Amino acid sequence: MTENSSFATMLGHWARVQGDEIAVTFLDYRTSADGNAISLTWRELDDRVSAVAERARELALPGDRAAVLVNQSADYVVAFLAAIRAGLVAVPLFAPSLPGHGDRLTAVLDDCSPALVLTTDDERDDVKGLVTGPEILVLDAVPAEPGRREWPAPDPDDLAYLQYTSGSTRSPAGVMLTHRNVVTNAQQALRAYGARRGATSTVSWLPLFHDMGLILGTGAPVVGGLTSVLMDPLAFLERPERWLRALSASPGAISAAPNFAYAYSASRVSEREKSYLELSRVVSLINGSEPVLPSTIAKFQDAFAECGLRPEVHRASYGLAEATVLVSVTDAGSPSRQVTFDRDRLAAGTATPASGGATTTLVSCGRPVDQRIRIVDPDGVPVPDGTVGEIWVSGPNIGRGYWNRPDATFGRRVPGEPGDWLATGDLGVLFEGELFMTGRMKDLIIVDGRNHYPQDVEQTVEAHPVVRPHSAAAFSVPGEDGEAAVVVLERARDTEADYGEVAAWLRSEVSAVHGLRLRDVVFTEPGEVPRTSSGKISRALTRQRYLDGSLDARRLA
Repeated sequence: MTENSSFATMLGHWARVQGDEIAVTFLDYRTSADGNAISLTWRELDDRVSAVAERARELALPGDRAAVLVNQSADYVVAFLAAIRAGLVAVPLFAPSLPGHGDRLTAVLDDCSPALVLTTDDERDDVKGLVTGPEILVLDAVPAEPGRREWPAPDPDDLAYLQYTSGSTRSPAGVMLTHRNVVTNAQQALRAYGARRGATSTVSWLPLFHDMGLILGTGAPVVGGLTSVLMDPLAFLERPERWLRALSASPGAISAAPNFAYAYSASRVSEREKSYLELSRVVSLINGSEPVLPSTIAKFQDAFAECGLRPEVHRASYGLAEATVLVSVTDAGSPSRQVTFDRDRLAAGTATPASGGATTTLVSCGRPVDQRIRIVDPDGVPVPDGTVGEIWVSGPNIGRGYWNRPDATFGRRVPGEPGDWLATGDLGVLFEGELFMTGRMKDLIIVDGRNHYPQDVEQTVEAHPVVRPHSAAAFSVPGEDGEAAVVVLERARDTEADYGEVAAWLRSEVSAVHGLRLRDVVFTEPGEVPRTSSGKISRALTRQRYLDGSLDARRLA
C-alpha cells in the first residue's frame, strides 16, 4: 500500500500478486433460478478494466465526470474501476431501467454534467434516450485484452468519484471523495470487520451505486485483495434465502444490510430452506444505514441460530456518504450492546438508564474506527457524555464537500480541537464510551415543545397487524396552532380492514405511548410510501407529497 494508492492501482497490484484467483463473482438469478455464477479472476478483471479505460481516455479528459449507468453485475465493477483508472471522476449511478427512480437519475445527471456515460449494450437505447451531449461508451463491446500502457498513480487528493446521497432527508447531493478518502475508509472497514486475505470474502446484494454497497462490494475487496460475491437487490427481495446461501457458500463471509433486511429474511426463509444453510463461518454481519432495532437482531438470531449463526457476528454500525461510508462499529467478538433509556429524558436531551415508566432501547453503534467523534450543541460546542446533540466527525475519510453546492456541513471547527469536522445532521449520544444514534435532526418531530423521534412513533404503529412492516413515515407539518404530527403508512398485503377504525386505534395508541396527538393517519396500498434509491422510507418526500396533496388519491380511508 502506497501513498498514491487508488482502487485502480490496488487492482493492478492484486492482478500481479494473485492473478489467477477469483476477484469477483456475480450470481445472476435473471438467467438461472439457482444463480448463474459469472466470475472474473484478478487478471481478467484488470485486463477488462484497462481495455475500457483505454477507450474512455479517447472520449473524455482527466477530471471529467463519467457516469456509470449499468445494472448490478460484474460489468458494473468493470465500468466503475475503468473510470477511476482513466483518471476520470466516476459517478456511480444505475441503469435507466431501474423502476421508480427516473426523476432522481435525471436530476443527478443534470447536477454532475458527465462528459462520458458508461453503459452496456442492453441499456444502450434507454441511455441514448436519456442523455444528450455526453459520449456513450458501451463497455461490453470493448474487447478484453491485456493493457497496452502503464497507468500513472493518481494524486491522492484528486477526486475518485462523486457519491450521491440517497435523498432520505434532502435532495441528492454528490459528495466529492478523493482517492485518499476512499482507500482510507476501505482500509478502516477491512480492519474493523476482521477481513483477512485468503480467509475472508465479502457477500453483498446492496446496490453498487449506494455508499455501503460500493465499499463492501468493490472498494474494500479491491484494497484488501478479497473475493467479492455480488447479487442483484431484486434477487434478494424475491428470495432472501439466496443471500443466506451465498453466505453459507463463502468462507469467512462479511456482509451488510439495513435493519429491515434482517427482519425480512427471518420472516421469509422457510424451515426447509434453513436446512441447507451453514452460517457458523460467517465473520461479520453489519447492520447499518437505518436505526438498528433490538427486536430485529433477536428475530434474526433466533431464526438462524440453528444454522450455526453466532450472536457475536452481529455488528451494528454508523456511517454516512459524507464520510465515504463507515464511521463507527461495535466491538468484534461480542454481541452488540443494548441499553434501555428513559424515553422522556432522552427526548429532552439526556441519556438516562430507565428505572421504570416509558422506555426506549437503543443499540450501540460502537466506537469510531480511526476517526474522532464529538457530540455538540447547536453552537458546535462539545457537550458532556450522556447528553444528546449533533454528531460531528473528523478523519481522513471525510469528503471534500458537495459537488457544485457550497455547504456548511463540511469544514466545521470544534473549539480546542484540531482539524476540520463534518456536521452530520444526525443526533446521537456518547454513553459509557459508545455511540448511540437517536435520530436525524431534520426528522425530529417537535409538537407542543416536546421532542419525539419519528422511528419511535413508526415502531408503535407498525406493531398493528394491518400495517405493513417497515412502511410507516412519521413527520410534522405546519398548522394554525404550531407543528402537528402525521403518519403515512401502507396496509399489509392480503389484509382488509375498516381503515378508519384502525386509524382511530393508532391515534389512541400513539397518544398513550408517546403523549403525541396525530393530526392525520394516511393508509395507502403496499409500495405507495416513497422510498429512496437505497430502499429506505423517505420521510422528506412523503411529507412533501402529503403537503402537495398527491397522496390523497392513494388514501384507503
